Amino acid sequence: MVIEVVRIGQRVVRDDRVTTHVALVSRAFGAKKIFMTEVNPEIKDTLGKINKTWGGDFEVEFVEKWKTVIKTKKDENYKIVHLSMYGEKISDVQEKIGNEENLLIVVGAEKVPREIYELADYNVGVGSQPHSEISALAILLDRIQKGEQFEKVFPNAKRKIIPTKTGKNVQVKETRD
Repeated sequence: MVIEVVRIGQRVVRDDRVTTHVALVSRAFGAKKIFMTEVNPEIKDTLGKINKTWGGDFEVEFVEKWKTVIKTKKDENYKIVHLSMYGEKISDVQEKIGNEENLLIVVGAEKVPREIYELADYNVGVGSQPHSEISALAILLDRIQKGEQFEKVFPNAKRKIIPTKTGKNVQVKETRD
């Protein structure tokens, strides 16, 4: 399964951190790439540093028009999953989404245009109360991958967290740069 994410919009100042966290969750939970509109370019640098230290080849691509990304991905046989508080219950569609080959997950920052609901193959709601787009993305990615994303190996990692019952355990690979 190939998973990519598109982040639509950003509220000035407040959303730099939220958008960074959407990208971090996307990367850690198995997405290959995130497309972003209206974003602080420092976010791309931050993700580049994360890749360099923690491994992997997660991509950040800035785009001017989210609609072009969605239409292109639809033409490439991706299923479009729009995370919305007003969509179908995740428990009703998670298995079907998890069986798709290619997904583009749409994560909005503010009120998204009505057109997204129409372009989406799935409009998915996570819960019935206001919540963060970060949590909705994490829950969706976990449900559709059934926890397998936590077994992913990130190539070329200089650091790796080793789960332990207490304390911190970080494996550090010595490198000569």
